[in-house]
Parts: sequence; C-alpha cells; structure tokens
Amino acid sequence: QVQLVESGGGLVQPGGSLRLSCAASGRIRSIDVAQWYRQAPGKQRELVATITTGNSPNYADSVKGRFTISRDNAKNMVYLQMNSLKPEDTAVYYCYGAIRTMTGPVSGYWGQGTQVTVSS
Repeated sequence: QVQLVESGGGLVQPGGSLRLSCAASGRIRSIDVAQWYRQAPGKQRELVATITTGNSPNYADSVKGRFTISRDNAKNMVYLQMNSLKPEDTAVYYCYGAIRTMTGPVSGYWGQGTQVTVSS
C-alpha cells in the first residue's frame, strides 16, 4: 500500500513563501513522475508542476519563475517551493505520483491535499 501525505500549507501574506512537502511511503521502488496540482473553490484541478525521474521540471505558465519543484529520491520526498505568492495561488494543493512498487507496475497515487491561503 502506497500513501502520499502533503504538509506545509497554511496562511501567508501576498509576496510571502511556503514550502510544501509530499512524503511517499510504502513498498516503493521508484517515483517515476511526481506532480503538484491545485484546486481553487469552484474551479477545476490544474497541474502546477511536474518532475520526472530525470529531474526535468515543468511548470504551469502561471507559476513559472515563482515555484520550484524538487525531489529527494533517497527519502521518497517531493517538494514545492512557492515564492512571491499571490492571492490567486489560494487553493488546495495535491501531490500526485506515478509510482513503481516493489511488486507491481506503475500506478498513480494522490495525497489528501493541503490548503494554501494567500491573503493579507
């Protein structure tokens, strides 16, 4: 059984920073693709950032230059550093992983989400 648990969300003022963490646990062989999504009230879930096994990051245009996705393969951790936060970044942020387990093929797993609120 694989689980993803996000942490690090909270309330921050515009222009501030937060660092989200996603901890993957279970019988994990590798995290082939890790992504951060977000969903604001009344809106569809959107892809924010992607990092692959080769550590090539991709970002939504709305966060380029402000957000940085990274990973620690040894710890099965994925991070999202968010700088210069704006009120429109307010959303529930979800971690998603395409994970290869010790005994099975690659499957997709979601975390439970962490709330980020940007407000003065």
